[in-house]
Amino acid sequence: MTVNAASLCFRNKVILAPMVRVGTLPMRLLALDYGADIVYCEELIDLKMLQCKRVVNEVLGTVDFVAPNERVVFRTCEREKDCVVFQMGTADAERALIVARLVENDVAGIDVNMGCPKEYSTKGGMGAALLSAPDKIESILTTLVQGICKPVTCKIRILPSTEETISLVKKIEKTGVAAIAVHGRKKEERPQHPVHCDVIKAISEAVSIPVIANGGSHDFIKDYSDLAAFQQATAASSVMVARAAMWNPSIFRKEGSRPLNDIIREYIQYAVRYDNHYTNTKYCLCQMLREQLENAQGKKLHAAQSVQEICEIFEMSSFYKETSALLEARKVSLETRDQDEDDQMEDADVIKMAVKFDKRDYPPQITPKMCLLEWCRKEKHLQPVYETIERPLDRLFRSVVTVANQKYRSTFWEKSKKLAEQAAAIACLRTLGLPEGKQSDEAGLLVNKRKRPDPEPLRNGEHRDELVVETACKKPHFVPEASDSSVS
Repeated sequence: MTVNAASLCFRNKVILAPMVRVGTLPMRLLALDYGADIVYCEELIDLKMLQCKRVVNEVLGTVDFVAPNERVVFRTCEREKDCVVFQMGTADAERALIVARLVENDVAGIDVNMGCPKEYSTKGGMGAALLSAPDKIESILTTLVQGICKPVTCKIRILPSTEETISLVKKIEKTGVAAIAVHGRKKEERPQHPVHCDVIKAISEAVSIPVIANGGSHDFIKDYSDLAAFQQATAASSVMVARAAMWNPSIFRKEGSRPLNDIIREYIQYAVRYDNHYTNTKYCLCQMLREQLENAQGKKLHAAQSVQEICEIFEMSSFYKETSALLEARKVSLETRDQDEDDQMEDADVIKMAVKFDKRDYPPQITPKMCLLEWCRKEKHLQPVYETIERPLDRLFRSVVTVANQKYRSTFWEKSKKLAEQAAAIACLRTLGLPEGKQSDEAGLLVNKRKRPDPEPLRNGEHRDELVVETACKKPHFVPEASDSSVS
């Protein structure tokens, strides 16, 4: 389905650029507060996003895309839903489409970064490496435009000549993208090199789609009035700001910049409320302080190892404690609600028991699940069936096991599916009065084995050595339901 820029206008807008570490949720929200019209997230690699699962975080009021190691890769919220553009690094059209479909209902648009000159991006064929692969650019953008219902944009750097750049941009325009952002430097140039406004202007005059001018922070943009000057010099539809916004997020404020201390406090408030990782929070604050990093406060910031320590440095300890307590209370309330709903919805025939599985209580390679399976085989029951659910609030698991048409489960939630299934097996075994394979159970069984009558040859001392060797070579095994009365 092809769309145009109508649903997300890129004309006459000021945009927060997707710099790494800067395009996170707290900075995006702060930029919107100060007047940015559109915000881009930091560049996220498609392979990393493909591993993520979408989770609604009711405690924070966010939508999180969470990696298998439980790290939040991308976090967004309702406030920015209509103005945040998800920027990805990719070198493959099909992967890009899968990621775009994963996030498109939570963002306003999708962008492909084709301008990043850093090695981590280019060595995978992404970023500025795509500039020398126009056919791949065309494939990626066409696939996205035709495959999702949100506007698609891309960001490039200029090529060695103006003619080559315009030729590439016209090819990009034909894919149906809603806008194109142009960083006015070549891939080998850095911020200290002058931005080529003339090339951006030539591009703006050569195509009909909106052109977003980027790269003016070092040469042009020091305050809000400079945004218009940069836009005029490039004849662009809108202006994208990265470094200048990182140094002073109130650059978007028409009324003028706010005092640095006020900006820092407002940023920290967002960082605490949305559980921003302290390393990212610390990095952004260091960029704001810049020349003040050598004073006492700056040195303390460098040494900070948590958001709480950062709050102490800027005399915001009370805010941190109050907000943390509020979030914790909200989490407990939601957990209680979910527990009540679970209890109301569950069948009355489920037998529940407050049990947990701790592998330290069991000998190697013996688990409650194994014991339950062996018992079912012995009694000629169908093998146990486990049904496991995940709670979205905190990504914990709980399992119900069905044995002989009866369901059993633990009342506790576990960190993994495996632990939840073992806890359910324990609940079943204990309800039925069966051994569950604990160290104490195994020890009892080994004692019972020793009580067996000695073989006849042993009385005469014959074959004693052979029997000792044979016994030592055998691995201990668990016999379900063994007891003194059943051993002859």
